Amino acid sequence: MTQQPAGWRKSTRSSNNTACVEVGRIGDGAAVRDTKDRGLGYFTADRQQWQAFLDAVKTDRFE
Repeated sequence: MTQQPAGWRKSTRSSNNTACVEVGRIGDGAAVRDTKDRGLGYFTADRQQWQAFLDAVKTDRFE
């Protein structure tokens, strides 16, 4: 049986529901989906990948 993400939360950076993502827990990592079209599915990241992404966001490496 495939594990499903749980505890979906909408990003606090989302504005007016036009560019929203949600993050859920899956195993020891995270799942991310588009709030506007949840039926498209989600992508997953393991714990190390998710932490690297968060670190990059926090240090403005995407600006």
